[in-house]
Amino acid sequence: MKPNHSPRSADTGEHVHKKRFGQHFLHDPGLIRRIVQAVAPKPGDRLVEIGPGEGAITLPLLEQHGEITVIELDRDLIPRIEAAAAPHGRIEVVNADVLTVDFTALAKGGKIRLVGNLPYNISSPILFHCLEHAGSIIDMHFMLQKEVVDRMAADPGSKVYGRLSVMLQLYCRVEPLFKVPPGAFNPPPKVDSAVVRLTPLPPERRHDADPRLVERVVREAFGQRRKTLSNALHHVATAEQIQAAGIDPRTRAEQLAPSQFVAIARIVAAGQAAGTIDTAAQ
Repeated sequence: MKPNHSPRSADTGEHVHKKRFGQHFLHDPGLIRRIVQAVAPKPGDRLVEIGPGEGAITLPLLEQHGEITVIELDRDLIPRIEAAAAPHGRIEVVNADVLTVDFTALAKGGKIRLVGNLPYNISSPILFHCLEHAGSIIDMHFMLQKEVVDRMAADPGSKVYGRLSVMLQLYCRVEPLFKVPPGAFNPPPKVDSAVVRLTPLPPERRHDADPRLVERVVREAFGQRRKTLSNALHHVATAEQIQAAGIDPRTRAEQLAPSQFVAIARIVAAGQAAGTIDTAAQ
């Protein structure tokens, strides 16, 4: 499709799916029903949908709940979703890139429930962005590439266990719900998809270490996952500090539970406070 073509088909008036937005619209009624049942909106919930597309999930949620906020980057879709939603309830449209949306402000002092068929090309950045606002989110029900959902829920020792697994599991309970085949979408993607539920942990179950330091330890550890921790983390922690956290420095990142990365970050922070190592300067 040439960049200057109309976003709607000249023959049918239908929306032309834009590859740059990663658009794959869900159309399978049975799967849509299962997603709405999984969300199970309750009175008083503040529902926020990321990327409503043509309203496949939006309209059934609206019929059940009567009110929803949607975040849509594609301006050509907004009049269509507003017109389709009008008979079913109240819809608020935020025309923005989801990575720029302040979910805490959107919660207006309360908490929101997030739903979305996430663009597969930027799903990980969206997930990390959501984590920054976890304190204002009740739960998240997302459709993602199945491979990504497998990584999100992976256990230590798994081949797909990595940075995404650790960072999400430190802040959320991750529950894969069900698989979605390519034929459920228009146009069909080249991969299987899956629906996952993320429930932010209550404050008492979240770690109290410096989140930026934890993120750095995890990032560095998996940045060179074939290396031992003492080699992968040499810019962040010494072998002695890793050992002080109760971990063999010869261990590799994929063998550590999420809580063990936090333990390393705590030891490093204590070392910084004592002036034994300045990781911020490295």
